[in-house]
Amino acid sequence: MSTAFNQDVARALLAIGAVGFSPDEPITFKSGIISPVYVDNRRLPYHPAQWHTVIEAFSDCIAANHIAYDVIAGVAVGGVPHSSALAYHLQQPSVFVRKEAKEHGKKQRVEGGEVADKRVLLVEDLVTTGGSSLNGIEALRESGAMVTDLIAIVSYEFSQSAEAFAQAGITFHALTDFATILQIAEADGLFNAEQGNRIRDWFNAPESWAERHGIA
Repeated sequence: MSTAFNQDVARALLAIGAVGFSPDEPITFKSGIISPVYVDNRRLPYHPAQWHTVIEAFSDCIAANHIAYDVIAGVAVGGVPHSSALAYHLQQPSVFVRKEAKEHGKKQRVEGGEVADKRVLLVEDLVTTGGSSLNGIEALRESGAMVTDLIAIVSYEFSQSAEAFAQAGITFHALTDFATILQIAEADGLFNAEQGNRIRDWFNAPESWAERHGIA
């Protein structure tokens, strides 16, 4: 990835610990995958300077890719702060998508305004397998929205997410990528060369990484 904002976003995330590395004490995802990398973009609103960098990058990404939209949407919970801040920054309408409908009230999943026959741009904080994003896209489309583009701050770049987005007719955009993040992190001394090789190996085949490295 080569964009004007790619490195700026990577540095912003690293500066506040939104992306971290623990090759010697890996974490376990909800899916069961053991990972030497973690992402916590929920830290961004606590750090306004770095958050501003990210919101500006969202705006630049929209302009650079000529993305046409009428409404900006975020998937609860992680995407909503960023979609709302972006919509405010651009002075555009904003909605959010519940993971599931409430059992009371109108029992709707899309909250904040009407999206029928409108072009909706979906904003996410992080993409792993893409399941949460696709769930949000489905809800928007069921409400009559036209959804063709998704922007995330960063993605784990799993092959299944790319395949799923392609099948759903979604063009995916990420503000930064892990190749850039790892390059900057290693240059800044956040891990040594051997640890860097182990981390990069995880991206080659995350499901079997722990077994390959003798981690229970």
